[in-house]
Amino acid sequence: MEVNAIEKKSALWNPWHGCHKLSEGCRHCYVYRGDARRNIDSSVITQTKSFDVPIKRKRDGEYKIPSGTLVYTCFTSDFFVEDADPWRPDAWAMMRQRSDLQFLMITKRIDRLDQCLPADWGEGYEHVTICCTVENQSRADYRLPIYRSSPIRHKIIICEPLLERIDLAPYNIGQWVEQVVAGGESGNEARPCNFDWVLELRSVCEKEKVSFWFKQTGANFIKDGKHYNIKRPLQHSQARKAGINL
Repeated sequence: MEVNAIEKKSALWNPWHGCHKLSEGCRHCYVYRGDARRNIDSSVITQTKSFDVPIKRKRDGEYKIPSGTLVYTCFTSDFFVEDADPWRPDAWAMMRQRSDLQFLMITKRIDRLDQCLPADWGEGYEHVTICCTVENQSRADYRLPIYRSSPIRHKIIICEPLLERIDLAPYNIGQWVEQVVAGGESGNEARPCNFDWVLELRSVCEKEKVSFWFKQTGANFIKDGKHYNIKRPLQHSQARKAGINL
């Protein structure tokens, strides 16, 4: 299942909030930025009021999240963060109950996956996509071998924020990856994203026959040697205008 493939119905489910910065991609985390404006400590992980939203029902007994919805899961935390270990079994149980939904999560903690799976996971739940973030070559070389061997039905590599050139060629992604997503960093302190790096990722995807999505330019974008400061509302639309999605 591709990240940008389902546009009809989507929902956001954040069972817990907050995270611990782990690697370079976390330096200017959007969750931390947003929490700072509200005087919230992002490093304190808390269960949210929407913890059980996938199984909430309306007065007529129907689920509040209708069947077939794509549920973006844990986007203000990391689903595999250590602090959430006591709550995760219940989250898996809700996903198991709602097998009529498609759950999608993104993690920088793929190395914790084997400690966090439910007993009946097997080769993965068909309706769960687990994406792995690799923001630079160092994290790609550490995380991708783990990710490749992990029992997950649907795998998407997220190169966002893309902080440097990443070579995915050695990983034979055509054999096990459904999509690669690339995007720059947002925010006032955004580090540069070079369009050449994006095009190189696309080239590998084209060769390997893997879907590619250039999601956003980021705020600090380089193209043909020129720097562009791109306002937040335009970062996604400018990426679309490049016309390079596969």
